[in-house]
Amino acid sequence: MKVGLLGAGRIGALHSRLLSEHPDVEQVLVGDVDPAAAERVAGSVGAAAGQIDAVIGGADAAVITAATSAHATLIGLCLDAGLPTFCEKPIALGLEETVEVVERCERDRATLQIGFQRRFDPGFAEARRLVESGELGILYTLRLATHDPEPPHEEYVAHSGGIFRDLHIHDFDALRWMSCREAREVYAAGSVLEFEMFARHGDFDTSAALVTMEDGVLAVLTGGRRDPLGYDVRAELFGSGDSVAVGLDSRTPMRSLEPGAEDLLHGDRHAHFTARFEHAYRAELWHFLDLARGRAENPCTARDALEALRIALAADRSLAEHRPVALDEIG
Repeated sequence: MKVGLLGAGRIGALHSRLLSEHPDVEQVLVGDVDPAAAERVAGSVGAAAGQIDAVIGGADAAVITAATSAHATLIGLCLDAGLPTFCEKPIALGLEETVEVVERCERDRATLQIGFQRRFDPGFAEARRLVESGELGILYTLRLATHDPEPPHEEYVAHSGGIFRDLHIHDFDALRWMSCREAREVYAAGSVLEFEMFARHGDFDTSAALVTMEDGVLAVLTGGRRDPLGYDVRAELFGSGDSVAVGLDSRTPMRSLEPGAEDLLHGDRHAHFTARFEHAYRAELWHFLDLARGRAENPCTARDALEALRIALAADRSLAEHRPVALDEIG
C-alpha cells in the first residue's frame, strides 16, 4: 500500500513513523501546507513529500493529521478520491460541519475511521470488556482524569475549541465506549488558576464535569493543562462485582502518601501523550490498514465522533449557562 499522510506536525511525525514500520506499507507520502515541514517529516522516515493534491492522487489510503480546522475539508477531498480515510479527532469543532461529514459517510458507505486511540489501549479495552461481559457487575460510577504536563502554546489555544472539545473529547469518547452507554446530561465547570492566556480566549486551564448516563450511571471527569509530574490519563470503574483502574502503574505521575506505598509509583513518569499511548497509536493505525483493505470492521466511526462532540458541546453550554444540559438539547 501507499499511504498518504496529510499534516506534518508532531502527531504527523509520529504517525509517519508508525505507518512506515508496517510490513505492508510500500511507501508513505507526506503532504502539508508547509512544504518544508513535509520534507522534514518525510526525510525522517524515508518517505516522499509532495503537494497535498498530489499525495491524495498517489495514495491507496489517507491518514489526516493536519490542524483541526482543515479536517473536514481534507476528509472531503480524500472521500472524493475514493480513499479509505483515517482522521485524527475531531472531524470538526462545529456540530453542523460534523453532521455533514457523518451523513455523507453513512449515505455513501464511505470508509472513515476517527482517531480515538484510547480504544486501542490495553487497559481501556479491558475495562470495556469487563463491562460488556458483565464481569464488573452493576456499573455504579466512573472517574476519568486527563492532565497535560504543560499547556499548549497560545496560538493553539486560540483555535482549539476549548478544553472540553480539545482535551476532554477523548474522555467523552472513552466514557461512551467503556461504559457501553450514551450520555443523558452534563453539568460542567471550569477555572483559570494559573495561565491567563486561557481567559483571553474564553477557555480554562482546569475543568470538571459530571455526566449522567442514560440509565443513571454517574461519571466524574477532571482535567488540567499543567501537571508538573507528567502526563496523567486514568480511569476508574466501580461495579457490584469488581472495581478497576486504568493508567495506574509505576509511571503514573502521582505520589502515594500512604505508609509503605512510596515504592508503588516510582518509575519514569509519562512525559507526554506519545509516551503514554504510542502502542495504542500503532495498534489503531495498523487496524486502519486492515480496514482499508476490507479485512476489519470500523472501530470508531464518524458517528462516534459526532456523539463525543455532542457531549463536549453540552459541557460548553452547561458551563456558559451554569446549569445541567441534556444531550437532547444538542442537535
